[in-house]
Amino acid sequence: QVQLVESGGGLVQAGGSLRLSCAASGRTFSTYAMGWFRQVPGKEREFVGVISGNGAHPYYVDSVKGRFTISRDNAKNTVYLQMTSLKPEDTAVYYCAARKFGFATTPDYDYWGQGTQVTVSS
Repeated sequence: QVQLVESGGGLVQAGGSLRLSCAASGRTFSTYAMGWFRQVPGKEREFVGVISGNGAHPYYVDSVKGRFTISRDNAKNTVYLQMTSLKPEDTAVYYCAARKFGFATTPDYDYWGQGTQVTVSS
């Protein structure tokens, strides 16, 4: 069982930056690929990016490439989503998720956090 807790969301002006954190419980954190998703009311949960267990090969949806960066610190059981040049369309609830086997860009993950709200004002 893995428990995930996101933090770092908030209100920011367009062009600003935020860093989200996702702290995980358990001793096997490094064996999980960690994904970030976001969701706005009335829409499906959208893939943002994912990073492998060893921190290599982060992969992003096109809309955030060059603006968002995923990293992880396995010693701290934490994954991060650094968001820069934020746009109003980035406004959503952001979720981190853990997947035991392989990458996925669909919400086919084993464990989910509760989400953290990010609001970007214009």
